[in-house]
Amino acid sequence: MILTEQSSHLKSVVDTMMDGLMVVDTKGTIRSVNRAMETLTGYSKKELIGKDCSILGCDICFRSSRGRKVKHCALFKTGSFFKERCTLKRKDGSPLVVWKNATLLRENTGRVVGGVETLTDLSEVIERDRKIAHFNHVFTKRDGLAGINGKSQSMQRVFELVRNAAKSDFPVIIFGESGTGKERVACAIHRLGTRRKGPFVKVSCAALTETLLESELFGHVKGAFTGADRLRKGRFEVAHRGDIFLDEVGDIPLSTQCKLLRVLQEKEIERVGDQTPIEVDVRVISATHRNLRQLIEEGTFREDLFYRLNVIPIHIPPLRERKEDIPLLVETFIRELRVKTNKQIKGISRRAMDAIWAYSWPGNIRELINALEYAFVICSEEMIHISHLPDTVVASESKGTLGAPLEADDSVKKQLIEALNRAHGKKIEAAKILGISRQALWKRLRKYGIEVEKTISTK
Repeated sequence: MILTEQSSHLKSVVDTMMDGLMVVDTKGTIRSVNRAMETLTGYSKKELIGKDCSILGCDICFRSSRGRKVKHCALFKTGSFFKERCTLKRKDGSPLVVWKNATLLRENTGRVVGGVETLTDLSEVIERDRKIAHFNHVFTKRDGLAGINGKSQSMQRVFELVRNAAKSDFPVIIFGESGTGKERVACAIHRLGTRRKGPFVKVSCAALTETLLESELFGHVKGAFTGADRLRKGRFEVAHRGDIFLDEVGDIPLSTQCKLLRVLQEKEIERVGDQTPIEVDVRVISATHRNLRQLIEEGTFREDLFYRLNVIPIHIPPLRERKEDIPLLVETFIRELRVKTNKQIKGISRRAMDAIWAYSWPGNIRELINALEYAFVICSEEMIHISHLPDTVVASESKGTLGAPLEADDSVKKQLIEALNRAHGKKIEAAKILGISRQALWKRLRKYGIEVEKTISTK
C-alpha cells in the first residue's frame, strides 16, 4: 500500500475538511497532509511531506529522559487515541492547541503501514475559557458576592442578608430604586441557594397587561381567550423546584394579586380558562422600586399579599448613598467591558473619576454601566478621559470640587469625619473610603479645619 496514493474523490473530501489531517509512515515520516493542515501550522505541503513529524513539536509525543527530549509515539503502542489535547508549534513558533485523534493504517494482511491523525483547532475554545475564567475572577472577588460588587458597610449588610436568604426557602422581597441591581441580587440568592440546581425564571410584571400577565404566570388552556390556540405552561410551572423572580411586583393588578396570594398559600395554580389545580414547588423572589406600604394605603396593593412576600426584605441602597463603592464598580465594569469589546483600555483618568464621583447617578448602577459603555465606544486611547463621558456626567464636574459633589459645607465635613472615624484616623484609609487621592483628602481637611490625631477634632 502506498500512503500517498489517493483517489481524486477522496482527495477532494480530505482537502475540504476543516480539521487538519496528516498521514505518517511507521517511522513517523509525514507522507500526506490536507489544506487545513497547511492553514493550521503555517507550513506548506512541500515543507511537511518527507519531514519527520517532530517538525510540529507536539508536546505529547516527547518525554523527558535524563535531561533530554525522547520521542514517544503513543499511536504505534496503543493503536489509536481520541481527543488528546496537545500543543503544537506553528512555523512562526507560536503555539497551536488542538484536539488530536489518531488511528493506525493497515494493509489487507493486517500489517501496520502507518497512521492517520486529525487535528481540531481549539483557539476559539481557549478564548472562551479565558473569558469565562476572567468573569469568574471578577464575580468572586473578596469585595463582592456572586456578581454583586461593593465594599461599603451598607452593601456588606446586603451580602449578609443574601447569604442568609439563600440558606432558607422563604419568600424574599428586594427593595431598591431602578437600576440598583435588584435582579443581580435575586440571581445571587438563586445561585447560592438550595434550589440552584433547579430553574431560575424571571417575569417582568410591569411589562404585561393584566390578561397577558396571568397567562404568563399561570399558563392557559386552548381557547381561554382570543389567540390562545394551544395549551401553554405558565412561569410557575416552568419554575417548579426552582426560584421565580417577580420583578416590579408592585405593578401587579389587584385581580392577579389575589391569584398570586393563593399560590403562596396553597402551593398550587390554575391555568387561565381551567379549574384544575396544579401543584407547584417554587420559592418566590420579588422586587419593586415602589413603596408598597403607601400602595396599601391607596388600596392598590393587598396587605395580606405584602406580608406573604415580605418575609425576608432586602433593601439595596442607591449609588449616591454608597459612593465609596464607585471606584470598585468602575474598575470592575472596565474589566468586563475590556473583555466584551476587546478594547485595551487600561483605566480612567483622575479628572474623569472626579466627574463620576460628583454625579448623583439617578439611574444608579445601570446608568453607570451605560456611561462606561458610551466611553468605551468613544474612547480610542488607553485611558478614559472626561471628554469620553456623557454630557450629563461631565456637567456635574463643574458643580463639585476635589472629586466630590457640591453639597452644603456641613454635609461634606460630616462625610469627612465619618470616613476618618471608620478609618480610625488613618488618612490613607479614609481617602480610600471616600474614593479620592491623599492630596485631595488633605486639601479638604485644611478647608474644613479638621485635625487628625489620635482623636478627630474640628476647629
